[in-house]
Amino acid sequence: MEWEAPAIVLAASSYGEGGAVAHVLSEEFGAYRGLVRGGSSRAQIANWQAGNLITARWVARLPEMLGNLTAELVHPSSARLLQFARPLAMLSSACAVADGALPEREAHPRLFHGLAGLLTLLSLDPDEGERLGPAALVRWEMTLLSELGYGLDLTECAVCGGSDNLAFVSPRSGRAVSEEGAGLWRERLLRLPKFLLDDADPGNAADWRDGLRLTGHFLVRDAFGQRHRPLPQARGRLYDMMVTLAETDSETGPGS
Repeated sequence: MEWEAPAIVLAASSYGEGGAVAHVLSEEFGAYRGLVRGGSSRAQIANWQAGNLITARWVARLPEMLGNLTAELVHPSSARLLQFARPLAMLSSACAVADGALPEREAHPRLFHGLAGLLTLLSLDPDEGERLGPAALVRWEMTLLSELGYGLDLTECAVCGGSDNLAFVSPRSGRAVSEEGAGLWRERLLRLPKFLLDDADPGNAADWRDGLRLTGHFLVRDAFGQRHRPLPQARGRLYDMMVTLAETDSETGPGS
């Protein structure tokens, strides 16, 4: 059995002497693992960095086998971001979340295209990625939750039923709550950043922090919790980075 398709490298780890086991995501075949012979060598290691866009070829004698992976590098997303801390952190977080949350060999075209678009946004223009990437990342995590069956309902207030002034999300039901409907429960609710209600809104540092906290809650409880796995460390580092950025902006003004 074999297949060849455009793919995104989600993760790779050393295996044996000079080899590696890589985890890639393609549109048609989903997340696949494979043995890369010589994958840790100087000649190949650059190809297997998380976030890279490749043309992958997977070959195995039987479908249930680990199989062998080879790749032709198409776009070195990771290498282009080495000097840009926040875009690189976003890339690392998105790939780590996909690596840990997606079921094996199950196609999710929306997630593949969304992740490819996010990586392109971050790596082709890191400055633009700094401004637009955080909101795009949170939206992609929302898509991931939906694709896995844990989608949030942001269409109307769970208390009042209206669609005006939606400002919070219930941490239990995943449904939106308006300013008026929050009442005494306000402090127990998760803040809903406006950019999740308006695709044209890029948000600010406080919005990005709130967005990552929102999706992070449901990733921990559902996407990772159901598989008895912790949220990836890369995701935690990105959240901490956004908390610090939001605190800095509140002290010195946005854009500092």
